[in-house]
Amino acid sequence: MEIKYNDNGLVPVIVQDYDTKAVLMLAYANREAVLLTRTTGYAHYYSRSRRKMWKKGEESGHTQKIVRILKDCDCDTLIYQVYQKGAPCHTGYDSCFYRTLEGEIIGKKMFDPDVVYSGSKNH
Repeated sequence: MEIKYNDNGLVPVIVQDYDTKAVLMLAYANREAVLLTRTTGYAHYYSRSRRKMWKKGEESGHTQKIVRILKDCDCDTLIYQVYQKGAPCHTGYDSCFYRTLEGEIIGKKMFDPDVVYSGSKNH
């Protein structure tokens, strides 16, 4: 079955560490991003805020090597199972889901975003 993109031409992508199965992040992809991901073997997404395509790690070097792509039963959500190089979150944490609803930090800080993204307005 084909991927079902929403009215904006996007599909949600859950990113999961292939070995640990930890959820690293959630992003969105359009057709072009999915095609680039499949052809290059590295995760590509569509940034809704910047309105442009981006390769994960293009600025930080924290890339996501694709191991496998899964689709859900309705074909309207994907899972990218990846080998993560560095931290997946632009805040420097080991997951974008690094804090509880109450604000408790439960993730591990892996880098300082002010250092990694110095001079960049794209994080």
